Amino acid sequence: CVRWARGSPRNAPSMSESPGIAIRAATSLGDPDMCTFSVDRPLLPGRSRFFGDIGQAGGSPLASRLFALPGVASVLLADNLATIGRAQDRPWPELKVAIGSAIRAHLHSGLAALGGTAESPEILPARGADICMAAQTLLDAEMNPSVAAHGGKISVTGFDEGKLFVTMSGGCQGCASSRSTLRNGVESLILRAIPGIAEIVDTTDHMAGQKPYYPRR
Repeated sequence: CVRWARGSPRNAPSMSESPGIAIRAATSLGDPDMCTFSVDRPLLPGRSRFFGDIGQAGGSPLASRLFALPGVASVLLADNLATIGRAQDRPWPELKVAIGSAIRAHLHSGLAALGGTAESPEILPARGADICMAAQTLLDAEMNPSVAAHGGKISVTGFDEGKLFVTMSGGCQGCASSRSTLRNGVESLILRAIPGIAEIVDTTDHMAGQKPYYPRR
């Protein structure tokens, strides 16, 4: 596993054509039809919201702007991240540029991501499924690229009554640094960004890993 120091996804292409707003795009490790855009300022501060189609985006100026782009199939907003699901027949190179331009245009407009103005946004609570998706999006964008370099992966497995359940696989399963990764990486990243999560629960069977926490008896 890896002792985590938070930073931008490795090898993520920069999308900083417009001065003053830096955006990085990273295609999902597990789903090539999902891409996360990491912005250098909040889009939906301390919140998360999933829009499954354009019909759900009526109260969100940002989501509506994104759905207006041909090829955008879903939108997930979580703090400073926007994860976009694409239609399979749309290539990412052109779509990424259009999405980056749409995000910048929204930020320059002064509108909040969910109705109102940036000073008085309308904030709606996220559902359990939205929270899981937002948490996995954050992990895939901010942590899993570095964790994967050490042969590991962190996955969200569920959410219940404020507890987010995760598992560590590959090189993270049983690694002596897994606890540090969980406390200093997963918790500091997710608890800050996604309201509604009070605790991170590691459900990994570390005794089954190649380097278990505790010696086998």
